[in-house]
Formats: sequence, C-alpha cells, structure tokens
Amino acid sequence: MVAESFNFSTTYISTTKFNDTNTGRAPVVMDWAIRNGTMSLSCEEAKLNKTGTYACLSSNSRCVDSRNGPGYLCNCSEGYEGNPYLPEGCRDVDECKNSPCPSGGVTIGFLVLVIFFFFGYILLQKRKLYQVKQEHFREHGGMILLERMRSEKGLAFTVFSEAELIQATNNYDKSRIIGKGGHGTVYKGIAKGNMPVAVKRCALIDERQKKEFGQEMLILSQINHKNIVKLVGCCLEVEVPMLVYKFIPNGTLYELIHGKNLALQISFSTLLRIAYEAAEGLNFLHSYASPPIIHGDVKTANILLDENYMAKVSDFGASILAPSDKEQYVTMVQGTCGYLDPEYMQTCQLTEKSDVYSFGVILLEVLTGQEPLKLDGPEMQRSLSSNFLSAMKENNLDVVLPSHLKEQESNELIRGLAELAKQCLDMCGSSRPSMKEIANELGRLRKLSLHPWVQIDAEMETQSLLGGSSTATFEMEGATSGYPTQEGDNLPMNPSSSYYAR
Repeated sequence: MVAESFNFSTTYISTTKFNDTNTGRAPVVMDWAIRNGTMSLSCEEAKLNKTGTYACLSSNSRCVDSRNGPGYLCNCSEGYEGNPYLPEGCRDVDECKNSPCPSGGVTIGFLVLVIFFFFGYILLQKRKLYQVKQEHFREHGGMILLERMRSEKGLAFTVFSEAELIQATNNYDKSRIIGKGGHGTVYKGIAKGNMPVAVKRCALIDERQKKEFGQEMLILSQINHKNIVKLVGCCLEVEVPMLVYKFIPNGTLYELIHGKNLALQISFSTLLRIAYEAAEGLNFLHSYASPPIIHGDVKTANILLDENYMAKVSDFGASILAPSDKEQYVTMVQGTCGYLDPEYMQTCQLTEKSDVYSFGVILLEVLTGQEPLKLDGPEMQRSLSSNFLSAMKENNLDVVLPSHLKEQESNELIRGLAELAKQCLDMCGSSRPSMKEIANELGRLRKLSLHPWVQIDAEMETQSLLGGSSTATFEMEGATSGYPTQEGDNLPMNPSSSYYAR
C-alpha cells in the first residue's frame, strides 16, 4: 500500500514508534528531495538561485538532481564525508583507513628498500675495490716504500693513485700512446703541476719482482744522472705496477739513425756523441748505483733524446737489480731480437756483460746505419752482428760500411770504433770490456771525429762534456727541422720504435 502524502515531523527522527519488534527497523522507506515551496528547482537552478536558499551549505559539498521527482539532494564531495547540509559538515576522509592506501605504502616502502640495497651494493663494491687496491699496494711493497719515503723526506718520488694516472692519460686514450713493447705500453700524460710524464703500464711480472718492487722503486728513484731518464714515481695499487718517467720530447736514437726524415741531416760526430752519453748512463747503472742495476734491454729504441738531443737511457725501471744469488737469476729470456747476448740465451743469467753485448750492436748501428735484423734478406745476411764479425774476420770491413762514412771520417776513427764493437760482441762475456772502458774509449774516439778547426780545443771540449754540458747545438746540423723541440703531441713516430717500452 502506498500513501499519497505524508506529513513529516522532526520527532520521527528519535521515535521508536515505527520500529519493527523483530528487525528493529522502521517498516518504511523515505525518498525525499529539496524544494523551495511550490518551486521545484533543479541542482543547477538551485546553485544559481540568488534567494540564498541553496541547501548544500558545506564548502566541500555538491548537489545532484533527485532521481525520483523534482528537486535536488546534497552530497559531500569526493574525498570528504559527513553532513553536506551543515556549513562545516563535510570533513576530509583519512584514505589510509581504506584498502588502496596500505597497498600504496607497501609500494613506496619497496622502492625505498630497493634504493637502500642499491646504494648498499655500490658501497660494498667500492669497499671491496679499495681492499683489493690496498692488497696490491702491500703486495708490491708499498708500505716499505712509504716508510722509507717518510724517513727520507728529501726524496723526490711520488706514489700515484690509479685515479691520478687515469686522469693524467685521459683514461689511457689511444691517442696518448707513445710506445709499445713486450714489457708494456707507454702513454704521454700530464701529471699534477702540469708536468709532462710518460706512464708505463707494465706487462706481468714474476712473484719475486712483485715482492721486491717497492724496494727496487726506491733504489731506482734515487738515480740522478744526466744521461738516464728520471723515474719520478709509480702506482702500486694495481695488479701490475705502473711506472712514471719524466717525458723526453725528441724521440729515440733508433729514429735518428733509421728514420725516414730526410730533412734532418745527422753528422757522424753527433751519433758518436750520443753513443758516448748512452755509455756514460749505462756505466752509472753498472758501477755507481747501489746495488748495481742491469738494464736487460739495451737498444737504440731505449735511448731517448731530450730537447738538446742529449742521450737519456730509458726503461731501466723494468730492469733487474744485479742478482745476489743464483736463485734470483731470471728463468725466461727477455730482451729484443738482434740485441740478445748469445751467452745469456744459453745460461739465462743476465749480467752487466749482457748489456755490453747489446751496446756493441748499437755501435754497429752507428757505424753502418743498418738495423740489427733484416728479416726480408737472405738468411745468412739477416744478422748485422754476424755480418760484421765475418767482415772483421776476413779483414773486409768496407763491405758493411756506408760509402759516405769512409769518405768523411778518418780511417783511424772507423777502425777504432769497429774494434770496440768487436770486443763488445765477443761470445765470451768475461772477455768483453766494461761499460766504463767503453765510455773511456768512445771519449777518445770522439776527439778524432771533431772538425779540423776544433781539434786544438778537443781536450777542453771533452772535459766540458764530462762536466755536464752538451755540445749538441754545435754538432747538430739542422737539428730544429723534422723533430719538435716543444713537449707537444706531434712526436715523430716509427712503427718499429718504442719509447720507453721494450
């Protein structure tokens, strides 16, 4: 039964008059809407009504049209709840009481956890890397080196970090490579203080060298000779230590003798001076370093030339200290074909006389202008030293000499240099001269190579050389053409040469 009308009273709100005794609910359903007397306004009309009778008083409420007749109803806006008919009746809802909120919180918490573990992993890896670097540093004798450096405060030697050398070489950029060899790759770099350096990334070294590397670096760092490249530092926190040398700008003796630059006219007296200076450097390593240092790879590619074309023996940092017992002798042949001492190849015992043999090959290069090995020639004529010794045995030296040398230099000078080279190349190491004797003989022969108008001052010039000055400017013809005198990147390169590297 449906009533046609009903008069509502406010007392009905709290009355139990209509309650069902079984359900506790009123047995009626009320469907109502807001109207203005006889006017039945829609929601939009009520909002535009200027009479002030709009019923949705809460600022967070909205009206909706009644679905069962004229008029409208009020509801709280989304995200609010309460009584929309009161001015402050609609209040903000706490979303975390609803089901979607805990899910969003779990997502945020998961992201925070992932970020936390990510940074934790990064920190852990950095810590492991640091520990590995420290282990390498200790393994290579870094602690001993640092302790000695502290006690000898005047020592001009730097222990570089790997990061410093990466920055100095632009992360070992290929354009920075200035030499490659069997013992490592060398890069030009700019160290702190804008100092040009040559950074050598060494190849693998044996366990004995690893243990003694730091101590050997300390010894090598104290070598200060005008004809030896200065070792300014090293990096020990890597698996294979890196060496840092002073950068030498004008290439190698190999390039000077065998280079293709026709604009650079090299006098024989200049080559002889450079050979003399190299002998002085090797003599210092053998005789005055304590303990003596064996170079192990003497060759023209390891004799560098500074801005005045003075000889600088390089790569001695990868050499070995003179062994004190048989156990320290090397067990694997090292060096460069064409320069190797035959006695060393048979015994694997590297001695000062091994360096002397290799220097004898350098003298042959200076004397003949030929390379130590000719791989494209007849098998019997590939070795320069073999050809030379055969010519000396047959008293037919002219066969290996260039024609211009015989025309320009005295026979006494040529025969004297050839005899010195022959002594250095003796098959028996004990019969070879020492580097000191070689340097003295080269000093004597140099006097014979001077120009006629300078011979009266020969003694004075020799004393000047021994005192530390260089005659490169006088002896060099056209020294400024072909090779840079500035420490730039336009160094003349030769595919078969090797700056600093063996």
